[in-house]
Amino acid sequence: MITGLGWTTSLGHSVPEVWGKLLDGVSGISPITKFDTERYSTKFGGQITGWTAPNVEARVAKRLDKFAQYAINASVDAVNDAGLDFSQENPYRCGAIIGSGIGGMEEFEAGYAKLLQKGPERVSPFMVPKLMCNAGCGNVSIHYGLKGPNFATTTACASAAHAIGEATEAIRNDAADIVISGGTEAALTPLGLACFIALRALSSRNDDPAAASRPFDKDRDGFVLAEGCGIVVLEEYEHAKARGADIYCEVLGYGQSADGTHITAPDEEGRGAAYAMEYALQDAGHTTADVNYINAHGTSTGLGDVAETRAIKRLFKDDAHNGLAVSSTKSMTGHTLGASGGIEAVITAKTIQTGDIAPTINLHEADEECDLDYVPNTARHADVKVAMSNSFGFGGHNVALVMGRI
Repeated sequence: MITGLGWTTSLGHSVPEVWGKLLDGVSGISPITKFDTERYSTKFGGQITGWTAPNVEARVAKRLDKFAQYAINASVDAVNDAGLDFSQENPYRCGAIIGSGIGGMEEFEAGYAKLLQKGPERVSPFMVPKLMCNAGCGNVSIHYGLKGPNFATTTACASAAHAIGEATEAIRNDAADIVISGGTEAALTPLGLACFIALRALSSRNDDPAAASRPFDKDRDGFVLAEGCGIVVLEEYEHAKARGADIYCEVLGYGQSADGTHITAPDEEGRGAAYAMEYALQDAGHTTADVNYINAHGTSTGLGDVAETRAIKRLFKDDAHNGLAVSSTKSMTGHTLGASGGIEAVITAKTIQTGDIAPTINLHEADEECDLDYVPNTARHADVKVAMSNSFGFGGHNVALVMGRI
């Protein structure tokens, strides 16, 4: 069961505030101001500005990279939303499984610059614990004194979805009653931006950043790099029921696969993605006819959007055109890499709770191969009982989560 939600995004930090912006079709993409982009061909992203780490003590924040600060901050919001008091819980029955595709890139850059400028003796002893990918989950467990399952998943842009799937499995297997899970990323840095530009993966629509992330649109020219964090509190049903917790929805199914074809390009026919979705539905005990909504991976790349559309049609067949709504909220948040599945799990939970489907903005003329109902530009209300969230990552990683109403 999902009993708590928290996030940090370029659209804000409060779940109600950001949810409202998503339904209004507001873009969180803007020109980058946190570093000089003069020599960069892409000069915009989904940046978090004015960050003060409100839920993290100042002395602790100094020893954390931004991605770990985001993880603690969003986790505190999610735990508060769930109404949990960990002093009343068995710490060995509570855990934190939080993914990150890259980890502390800002710390890596700063440490390497110090090495070059001042020598090896000036490298900080905090560099390793700040940059390691498990700093997010490790520091969340320390913050609350959790002693149950605690690890990071690192599967590029599938990291958060893998984390939530593995957290679900930990509860199913009676290894935990409560798991804080999701993903966090802070790779919108000088090196991070340069790396993805070198891959020719990013949009270069510098004249109109807010319109740059345009999943499934024929004029898309790449994804928009963003930073952020999305966290859910997963809880065993009887445990949540006993304490009178409000439940957003249930994680019903978890499916994963590998393309096994290329390190960055997806299987063009979407075979691996379709298998992950099929397995998740089998795990959930549902069929394609039961699914009302898919929060798509939908990154706004030429290959990725077509491959995901083909995957959906391969699995859903006639049901793909029979009342199935599909939208990509990355059109508003940008692509937060290893955090994206966490942010989108929060969105999917809110969709099931409210029946409101956030749109795919900037979709004006769909690619000829992208012919599903992508909820273009305007939010929609529907009776969403079962929904799916897709996450696919470099390395050929495919993850699908099926979530449903209680």
